Amino acid sequence: MRLGQTQLLAALCLSILVENQSVVSAFSTSKKLSELQQHRIGVHRQNVAFVHSVRPSLPSLVILSAAPATATAGGFIETELRGAAMKLHTKQQAPKEGQVEVKKPAKPYTPTRDDYLAFLVDSKHVYEALEDIVNENEALEMFRNTGLERTEALETDIEFMVKEYGLSRPEVGEFGKTYATQLREIAADGSIPELMCHYYNFYFAHTAGGRMIGKQMSALLLEKKTLEFYKWDGDLNEIKGRVKESIEAMAATWSQEEKDACVAGTADAFRGGGMINAYLSGGASPH
Repeated sequence: MRLGQTQLLAALCLSILVENQSVVSAFSTSKKLSELQQHRIGVHRQNVAFVHSVRPSLPSLVILSAAPATATAGGFIETELRGAAMKLHTKQQAPKEGQVEVKKPAKPYTPTRDDYLAFLVDSKHVYEALEDIVNENEALEMFRNTGLERTEALETDIEFMVKEYGLSRPEVGEFGKTYATQLREIAADGSIPELMCHYYNFYFAHTAGGRMIGKQMSALLLEKKTLEFYKWDGDLNEIKGRVKESIEAMAATWSQEEKDACVAGTADAFRGGGMINAYLSGGASPH
């Protein structure tokens, strides 16, 4: 029997957040910042082997897209960074590369407009952190005004939802605060390779499977309106291609240890993104 729209959306959202709430709760309001910092330092010190041996209970981001023709074949992104990310997807999301097993949910969860608004608010907070870091760090100048920036678009969408549907704008939740703080700490520590892992995974996941989620949310909650969050000025593939070339150019200057530190941050990046996605799949809301 063919699934209805609501059931299809629920299945989609639940495939994004692997059904193991212990991961999300580990970063909930009870998680002290000092514990988060200790966790991040531990991940940073491990080499690339960490990614290949990670437990199959991590919340996954949406599928990363294949590289456009402008990306360097056999470069750092395709051979190491994207490869590590794909292994943390499920077989359902990435049949050829996914390695994470997904537990069947007890029952489907249908997101509400309030859930979606909370997701957008926390997403904006994380994107603001990334954009601030890029604008304040001269070593990241090549990643300024790339066209991938999402903060202004998200603010427009948040204001639209509040006005159109009579919703109350929530404060940034603990999920968004925690991940944004983590990113700022990484930048303060000067770990550019580790930061670029988060940058790549957070931005590029949204340009791929994130758009699929947006389309489903639009149909279910917004009378098929496409939010600005899912629109880019210019050809998206060209924008992504230019950014990937910049990442490749930067990675070419790194030592193997720095490359390993970048790749080892993949699981941590998935946790951060997974916390935000929890709003859409019935995860505990900190609001």
